[in-house]
Amino acid sequence: MLRFIVSKFLYMLLSLFLLITATFMLMNAVPGSPLQSEKATSEAVQKNLEAYYGLDKPLIVQYGKYMNNLLHGDMGISMKKKFQSVDKMIADSFGPSLRLGISAVITAVVVGCILGIIAAMYHRKLLDNLAMIIAVIGLAIPSIVLGPLLQYTLAFKLRWFEVSGLEGPLDYVLPTIALASGPIAFIARLLRSTMIEVLNADFIKTAKSKGLSGYVIIVRHALRNSMLPVITYLGPLTAGIITGSVVIEKIFAIPGIGKYFVQSVIDRDYPLIMGITIFYAVILMVSRFLADVAYVLVDPRMRASGGKGAK
Repeated sequence: MLRFIVSKFLYMLLSLFLLITATFMLMNAVPGSPLQSEKATSEAVQKNLEAYYGLDKPLIVQYGKYMNNLLHGDMGISMKKKFQSVDKMIADSFGPSLRLGISAVITAVVVGCILGIIAAMYHRKLLDNLAMIIAVIGLAIPSIVLGPLLQYTLAFKLRWFEVSGLEGPLDYVLPTIALASGPIAFIARLLRSTMIEVLNADFIKTAKSKGLSGYVIIVRHALRNSMLPVITYLGPLTAGIITGSVVIEKIFAIPGIGKYFVQSVIDRDYPLIMGITIFYAVILMVSRFLADVAYVLVDPRMRASGGKGAK
């Protein structure tokens, strides 16, 4: 078990190192200077700016300096936001993104599991069909379409919610639905297919023959053995929702990290692009790592084999 966790952690560090290196090289492979602007500046000013940001040094020296600063928790200074560190910009803007992401993840897991359980319990019946129709709709309509649709109907026309912003708890409803709709559908379909298989297993038939109640059979036996694929999905789900909230944040004018990410690409703000990319990569990799560990802890067979069956 310990060996599995250590190996996964080392693979995570190696993947992060390769991603940082690849992103740094790609940023510097883009033609032109990131310090160019619409305003004409003298050659002397350009040289001073390049010296300030270290762009006058050879690429390998820039890379070594960036990696050294990164190890000390310094992601550099934004090239477009004067005298603002990338670290502080990410720290100040991540709060709304995190709260929205957590809200969407909890909603996706709870609603997805409820729909999946109902569909499995009433397999090939009306409730199963209704649950799967909801799931198909969630998969068919992307968040970039669902967000403005909810905004127009429920906020602009019916005035049940605010059009934009995150001032109160109700303001989380629309962006949460837009973010969680796809994962809800995926979890519902995943849990349904797994639980149908588990409900036909011999140990479930044995539990029924012993006279156990339907609630005990579903919650204690069937659901526990059906949740393993969902737990595996929680890692990329969490990272995907938090990093995928960029578009939703723009639609609902949420002051999260998404606004900086989009603007940094437009402005070619290399330190900010690198910082947010690394930050998102850490979220993704840590989420996957925790999901792998949770999978081994939940499944006794994985513990017995030292996690060799976990992927």
